Amino acid sequence: MFCPKCGSQNPDGAEYCMKCGASLTGAQQSPQSQAAPKAPVLAPTGATSLKCPNCGAPISPKFGEMVITCEYCGSAVTLGNEGWTSIQKSTMLPIKFPDKDPMMAKIHELMDKGFLHRHMQEESTLQEMTLSMVPYWIVPVSARTSITAANMLQQTAQTATTAALFGVVLGGLGGGFGGGGGGGFRPRRIWSPSLPPIHLSLGTARLGMFMGGGMGMGGGGARKAEEMDNNYNFPVVALKALTEYQPRDYVFNLTDRTLFDVSKIPKGIPILNGDVGEDDAKNQAKTYVDQVQSQKAHDKYHMIQQMHTDMDVGTAELLHAPIWFARYDHKGERIALAFDANSGFLITSIGLK
Repeated sequence: MFCPKCGSQNPDGAEYCMKCGASLTGAQQSPQSQAAPKAPVLAPTGATSLKCPNCGAPISPKFGEMVITCEYCGSAVTLGNEGWTSIQKSTMLPIKFPDKDPMMAKIHELMDKGFLHRHMQEESTLQEMTLSMVPYWIVPVSARTSITAANMLQQTAQTATTAALFGVVLGGLGGGFGGGGGGGFRPRRIWSPSLPPIHLSLGTARLGMFMGGGMGMGGGGARKAEEMDNNYNFPVVALKALTEYQPRDYVFNLTDRTLFDVSKIPKGIPILNGDVGEDDAKNQAKTYVDQVQSQKAHDKYHMIQQMHTDMDVGTAELLHAPIWFARYDHKGERIALAFDANSGFLITSIGLK
């Protein structure tokens, strides 16, 4: 129970506030029995923590929320245009491509790229073209990947050496197999007093030696250990309904970001609220970064035998980014695109080969 006068918390059933002595009789009513104000109360500029104007209970706004409802009495508090200015976790990117036509030109260039995609946009039906402010968690991740891979230079040198040795062996065998023109192949007789005579070919012995030694060199120590260090500000889409638009290797231009200010967002552009928490975003970021590191390693090294990635994850930041969503129907197949309205670059594409 909270005192309606000073907001202090008191034991349930108390008749007077222990701090200011005010009567708590009215505060004992249930949240459903108390009438909420007719209009939301505007929060002061720079507010980071609030008290309910009706019952005095503390209200803790969550990042991205524009209207907060008191869980004790049901009163509504609305954040003003500058209500988040002192909260460093909530930022936004300005909209540099607010108009539809420039984005349609970019889409036309993308969809009609290549001989197989000629006139693809003209043959497709545009079903959606909308601009929204989408929440992303920007998760700083430092990744170090330890790699054990085959040393291709060493293996190539060993292969060349082995090939040269084969040439020597086969050249030596050439004389025995008929190169001399005389008696053809002549085995050598090895005698032992306790064993029956054994006939061996000198050329065959040589060949076996080089096959076992020369060829074996490539599989022994032709390995090298490498480390690959990368730092990421990885964006994780904070809305489950937009998971399919999750970026894989896209980086927002964070140097352009400013503190969240709803007055800088043109009217009519929806501000989407997120439903993915910071902890979930961090776990997703680790999974995505591991995949990116693996892809980079396979692009750089061949015949990877072992690979392990260690990661350090920092504090995430909530960023609202302007995103153009375009959806087409192309001969019964769905094509979906997401463009960064701050940079004009493509973030993700679905169904576009």
